[in-house]
Amino acid sequence: MIVRWLVILAAVLALARGASAADVVVWHAWMGAEEAGLVAAAQRFEAGGGGRVSLVAVPFGVFDAKIETAIPRGNGPDVVIAGHGGLGKWARMGLFEPVDDLVIAPQMPVAEEAMRWEGARYGVPLAYKTLVLLYDPAQVAAPPKTTDELVALARSLAGDGRYGLAYEAGAAFYHAPFMHGFGAAMWQDGALSRLDTPAHAGALGLSARLAALGPTRPSSERIGQLYREGKAAMVISGPWFVADLGRPIAAAPLPIVSETGQPARPYLTVDGAYVTRGPNTDAARAFVSFLAGEASAIVRRDVGGQAVTTLGVSADDPVRTALAAQAAVAVPMPSDPKALMAWEPLNKALRQTQRGAASPEGAAAEAQAWLELLTRPPPEPASPTPYLMLVGVLGLLAVGRVAQRLSSVELRGQIAAHRADYLWVAPAALAVLVLVVAPFLVGATVSLFAHYEGSWTFVGLRHFADIVLSRDWPITSPMSFPFTLAVTVLWTITNVFLHVTIGVALALVLREPWVRLRAVWRVLLIVPWAVPSYITALIWRTMFDAQYGAINAVLSLVLGHPVELDWFARFSTAFAANLVTNTWLGFPFMMVIALGAMQSIPRELEEAALIDGAGYFTRLRHVLWPLLRPAMLPAVVLGSVWTFNMFNVIYLVSGGEPDGATEILISEAWRWAFSRGNRYGYAAAYAVVIFGVLFVYSRFTNRLLGKRVL
Repeated sequence: MIVRWLVILAAVLALARGASAADVVVWHAWMGAEEAGLVAAAQRFEAGGGGRVSLVAVPFGVFDAKIETAIPRGNGPDVVIAGHGGLGKWARMGLFEPVDDLVIAPQMPVAEEAMRWEGARYGVPLAYKTLVLLYDPAQVAAPPKTTDELVALARSLAGDGRYGLAYEAGAAFYHAPFMHGFGAAMWQDGALSRLDTPAHAGALGLSARLAALGPTRPSSERIGQLYREGKAAMVISGPWFVADLGRPIAAAPLPIVSETGQPARPYLTVDGAYVTRGPNTDAARAFVSFLAGEASAIVRRDVGGQAVTTLGVSADDPVRTALAAQAAVAVPMPSDPKALMAWEPLNKALRQTQRGAASPEGAAAEAQAWLELLTRPPPEPASPTPYLMLVGVLGLLAVGRVAQRLSSVELRGQIAAHRADYLWVAPAALAVLVLVVAPFLVGATVSLFAHYEGSWTFVGLRHFADIVLSRDWPITSPMSFPFTLAVTVLWTITNVFLHVTIGVALALVLREPWVRLRAVWRVLLIVPWAVPSYITALIWRTMFDAQYGAINAVLSLVLGHPVELDWFARFSTAFAANLVTNTWLGFPFMMVIALGAMQSIPRELEEAALIDGAGYFTRLRHVLWPLLRPAMLPAVVLGSVWTFNMFNVIYLVSGGEPDGATEILISEAWRWAFSRGNRYGYAAAYAVVIFGVLFVYSRFTNRLLGKRVL
């Protein structure tokens, strides 16, 4: 009977695998109308006998990471739909199959070229996206032709909470049209361009003037809300802004840059379909060929509102007509991974000029210096022989130490007597070994290597020397290790002080019998600790918004006049925003610990001190606190370690602004790993240094307290 059921189960699993293998699995990041157009195109493909298509929407923010980790392990899709900006990296990783022999309908030449890398075609173009000038036809009779006209018109339309122009001025992608209009570039002729040229400085100055016309630190969601409410007359954005807007909108090509007489030239991004190295290659190629055909293009245009790349399928509305006109002068987005290195320096320069922290020339010069550091080749290779010898010596010493201990007859007897106990502990020990010790050893090993453009070079302790000695930046720079360590220590001390102060104070109040509904108050005060920290951080980030945040609204009521304080424009206010957020997250833990400890303190001791004439603060200092301290000190040590590594708040609230000044060690390590050229070795060295700092701190606290706390 058992054998029969096993055979049936195996057959069912085989059928399931066969059925799933017949499906063409497609991963995409399209949303709204675009996703609806893709669904309609897939349905038409299935209706024509092309086989079943399974569409999986992946969030845009994690799209690259998911395909780069899933596809090499055989867990990815058969088809990927994405912009061509990452094609160079993906082709080098071997994620996609070349499709030079795939027959597709004629496409726009610039779109065809975008699908190529090193002479091979890796995908088929589907749609293009670029920035245009979008405007409210009820407020703007005719779009401006030059940037001077744009500034004048935007100023005339502003007032009473309305903005004449709104766009994400602090992002290099939205700055690119004016950068190219000044004759500057980030990537040209297959290499990074210099960022400290007069053309770049002029473009930064123009972006600063345009940013002053709109809201402070606008996001795409905020700009959409402003337009729907009729508070933004003109917007610089792309076709994604128009989808699901529900309000009349018109479009025109971006204006000519008045200083140069050249057109503003935004980047052109081409969304393409790529075939992965999976088991359903033939079915995937058939679906990709259909997607690039005329029938699919018409469906995606009519249902999805896309500006399609298929020739012969013309634009059918004014917005897509403006997109086509803008695409004629747009600059194709570079797909070489090296080009990504220029984004962070240019973003930093934009933020500096827009808040007045640097002149356009100074910001451009600093951006070039930062770019040179990011693109610097790895250090010279080091000889691994001394390190291997050191590891061998340490291994021999460890083996000798173990052998010496095992030579003791008494120890062997104890081990034999407790062998059953070791069996019970073995699973936990194995889990710690696999989940803690092994990853730490791997990370420590990675810190000895430099990762550059996919290759690894053994550099020994060079990363540690560069970090600790701050060889690349002056000590006063926010990018230096001493500065970041000082900010981290300040962050930890201030947070723990407030956590303990507020937590103990609330515990003192909630222990009093005269407080009504104490159980209710305890539950309410624990809620900040119970809510996931990233949700709380996002809520507080919104509350600190310059225009619509609750904090500025309260200040406006108190002061009697409108307050639009940009909390993240200077270190003091950005640090305060982070501090308030993390204090809200951390005080409930200390309150719970203090309340629990106070339950074991007899009231008679305080009453005796009261009879002897001791006041409240005297009783608190000499009676309550000495008895409370043994429970609070371990909580303080544990809370300080948590706060030292509190990545969520820094990343989600201030984002390290201004210019990385509020970064802490853990967030700085993350940026080196994932947003600064994937310097994994350098980031691993940062992580080892963090471990070293916390290890020294734990040993110091143990010695200070006279017992093992951490």
